[in-house]
Amino acid sequence: MQVPVYSSNGEVVAQMELSQAVFGFPFNQAVVHQAMARQLANRRQGTAASKTRGEVRGSTVKLYPQKHTGRARRGDRKSPLLRGGGVVFGPKPRTYRQAMPKKARRLALKCLLSAKARDGNMKLVQELDFEEPRTKDMMSILSSLGIGSSALILTAHPAPNVVKSAANLPEIKVLPSTLINVLDLLSYEVLIATVGAVRNIEEVWGK
Repeated sequence: MQVPVYSSNGEVVAQMELSQAVFGFPFNQAVVHQAMARQLANRRQGTAASKTRGEVRGSTVKLYPQKHTGRARRGDRKSPLLRGGGVVFGPKPRTYRQAMPKKARRLALKCLLSAKARDGNMKLVQELDFEEPRTKDMMSILSSLGIGSSALILTAHPAPNVVKSAANLPEIKVLPSTLINVLDLLSYEVLIATVGAVRNIEEVWGK
């Protein structure tokens, strides 16, 4: 598959052949969904906690006699029925981590990259770097590429000036190509990548 390579002015300067080992896969909805659910689950902290009646501070003395008071029978003040008492089935610290085979994780990523390229939602740029961070410069490049929606920008290497230039744009995110993931590919409509970033992706994920 050949895709055009754009300059920062939005002009086509070359054609680039994409590797079929990464960008030639049909979309597998089940695998992509599993990878997305796994990533969302694995980023949960699982630190929510509540105290049971055995952990709440307070006396264990029965509040009043069982019988002959005319009131409902009552235990100690740590009862879950009283304000300040323990919680019956409250949350406890736990792990939400999900396992997924390595081949399936790689397949999910390749399916999304292939879909972006196949549907025309992938734009390649020759180079993307700024001498100093400027939001105006980033907006100018996005406008020349015809980007009117959310976009994920991939660079070959960490580029602090590019990250800072897009920091004030709410629907734009910048990542180095080594940190590409399923959730970000699903969250942003358009994928903008430098030629170096695509070569890095093909080298890592095309094996």
